[in-house]
Amino acid sequence: MTTKDTKLNIQEFLDQDQKKDLLRLLTAGSVDDGKSTLIGRLMFDSKMLYEDQLDALKRDSKRIGHAGEDIDYALLLDGLKAEREQGITIDVAYRYFSTAKRKFIIADTPGHEQYTRNMVTGASTANLAIILIDARYGVITQTKRHTFLVSLLGIKHVVVAINKMDLVDYSQETFDTIKSGYESFVAPLDIHDITFIPISALKGDNVVEPSTKMDWYRGNCMLEFLESVHISSDRNFTDLRYPVQYVLRPDIKFRGFSTSVASGIISKGDEVMVLPSLQKSKVKSIVTYDKELEYAYPPQSVTVTMEDEIDVSRGDMLVHPDNLPRIERQFEAMLVWMDETQMNLSTQFYIKHASNSAKARIDEVKYKVDVNTMDKSNMENFNLNEIGRVVITTTKPLYFDPYKKNKQTGSFILIDPVSHNTCAVGMIIDRLSSKNLPSRITNVDKENIALGKSLIQTSERREKLNQRGETIWITGLHGSGKNELAFSLEKKLFENGATVVSIDGSSVRSGLNRELDFTPADRAENLRRVAHICKLLNDQGIITICSFISRNDSLRKQIAEIIGEERFHLFYMNATLDYCKNNKPELYELVEQGKTENLPGVDLEYDEPNNAKLVFKPEENELNIDKVLDYLAANKVYPIQ
Repeated sequence: MTTKDTKLNIQEFLDQDQKKDLLRLLTAGSVDDGKSTLIGRLMFDSKMLYEDQLDALKRDSKRIGHAGEDIDYALLLDGLKAEREQGITIDVAYRYFSTAKRKFIIADTPGHEQYTRNMVTGASTANLAIILIDARYGVITQTKRHTFLVSLLGIKHVVVAINKMDLVDYSQETFDTIKSGYESFVAPLDIHDITFIPISALKGDNVVEPSTKMDWYRGNCMLEFLESVHISSDRNFTDLRYPVQYVLRPDIKFRGFSTSVASGIISKGDEVMVLPSLQKSKVKSIVTYDKELEYAYPPQSVTVTMEDEIDVSRGDMLVHPDNLPRIERQFEAMLVWMDETQMNLSTQFYIKHASNSAKARIDEVKYKVDVNTMDKSNMENFNLNEIGRVVITTTKPLYFDPYKKNKQTGSFILIDPVSHNTCAVGMIIDRLSSKNLPSRITNVDKENIALGKSLIQTSERREKLNQRGETIWITGLHGSGKNELAFSLEKKLFENGATVVSIDGSSVRSGLNRELDFTPADRAENLRRVAHICKLLNDQGIITICSFISRNDSLRKQIAEIIGEERFHLFYMNATLDYCKNNKPELYELVEQGKTENLPGVDLEYDEPNNAKLVFKPEENELNIDKVLDYLAANKVYPIQ
């Protein structure tokens, strides 16, 4: 054979291998049920190991194996040092192998309840699940838990591998008893394709070759079944869902929209609608990295161009106009909590759905499911690995389908807004009409509403805003520089992340207090109203900065009583009268000319405060700002942590 012929044969082999169907599967079972051993045996007997791997396997089997004189095939999977030391699977181990008929990606998932989130991760893309049962013990609690999770995640094909048949003398009666017990348990769950195979992973019975010791079993061995199980119809080819991930514009002549087809089929010439804009156009071309296609289907990654110049952005979705998804802000979902921090219903999460993202809150926890018993209980939050049914509301509509109908558009993740950890994964059950939306208003809440009391606790505001709602009151004469300090301080606090409002005489007298003049009585009324504004803002957790003359201790005491003395901080801008006149000469000239009156410090007394927390010099504005920031931090006004 010539070199050219050899290259052609290799290319033919590679082309044929590229066209092979891919089956993603996971294994699940209790500790020591033989998951890793089964996968290792599949890889060993299908001749997918190199000589150095075989040598290392034989050597490790003698040194740290748990199979006696036999080869410990589990060592091919249990890659973590902790797993090898304990003889258990902790993390999800992914392995790839191929036969003449099909390619496989296997996720060996942990069996322990505390690693539920790991199993969910491994199962998220699986077409098929192998649930192992130890023939000596039959259906146990872990078997039920894993089956429930497989059902929850919408895996359509399940192989129940009744393992270690060699330890029960390959008994058909034992196999039939376990099969009957499993069928009774699984009946209420939504799993329609279940196959039972008796095996001995360690000895190789019914794994790759049919067993001669179980001639009573007439079905396929494990590998034969995995090679032949039909999965191509599992994907949704009916409902076009094309969630735009990226707008591709390499030059001014080309504008395409790139993503993986989530479901359905998109063809050249198709009329499509863009969500949420509802604009319509036709598909001009479907482009890949090396050619154009007539049509595309899941899970192909393609770029689509349109005949019309319409606005399409990341997060938008292309659909057929006569086949729309749900477009809603509220829905019910099954949620798997994956964060070590307990769920907090007051948190506003980020939700990632398809290529879209928004903010979301959990409005209600309907129940928690005990994954071991399937019992439902009322809970207000979830801990790590707990699962339950919730109601979620998003800040903008999402375009989704029920998870059972479409995995790609029916699934989502919740992200913690502070740590940015993935704290939960969810499977959408369906939309929720407004009339069925839960109300968080209790009888106690109703009583507080009647009294005009907020339903948000002060501690909740402090935790969310990282500050205390308190008032900084700066007193001083006209022209003393108190306004300059107040507004500069407001800007600095805002830039640092605080929620802050500044109030001065000009702002309130131009609107709220426009009917008041500058007589002593109206000055007092002006300050009384401002104090009540401060109290309302402080009650909402907002820091207020006020710059008012507030000319004597009696007025300042009344203001403190209205706001609350514990959250009233009096500062004094100590400026001489000459400084004030130079800073605001037009005002003081009016007094000297007799055109105005009742100006504190001139024809109306001004008492310097003797209880001010800080005293400033107007010439040192930058230093004054730093003094206030240090004061607020020391008194845990902002930040409180």
